[in-house]
Amino acid sequence: MNIEHKYQVRAASTAGRSGLVVADGVEPSISFSAPPEFHGQAGHWTPESFFLAAAASCYVSTFSGIAQNSNFDFHSLEMEAQGIVAQDEGGWRFREILLRPRLTIARAEDRDKANRLLNKAEKICLVARSMACPVVLEPAVIIKGYVVASS
Repeated sequence: MNIEHKYQVRAASTAGRSGLVVADGVEPSISFSAPPEFHGQAGHWTPESFFLAAAASCYVSTFSGIAQNSNFDFHSLEMEAQGIVAQDEGGWRFREILLRPRLTIARAEDRDKANRLLNKAEKICLVARSMACPVVLEPAVIIKGYVVASS
């Protein structure tokens, strides 16, 4: 069985190193610019922030789907994603992506299952698996206001 899905966006230059990205049926369109360190305008989404947003949002939706399929209730999931960009012999590239999900659950006895599901989401997240740079997961599980480091 060969299943395939296609996704499409369009981007156009508006001025300098800035532009607008649109997708059919999706509002709003998004203004973007190169980051200031690459001679873009401050205060805009950048291709680099889109890249991180893709990894973070994919992880969150993947975890939520796994939790639902596993009948695992959680209070909240917040994600911080950080990308490290460095120059090598081929030019600039992402050297590493750090995903820092913070999962809040109600019961301490669910901590082990929470950690298993957090790690499973990282392994099957479509976007993270498609990235050429390493993706490092640094999860935290929070129970009743206390942060418990995850492994």
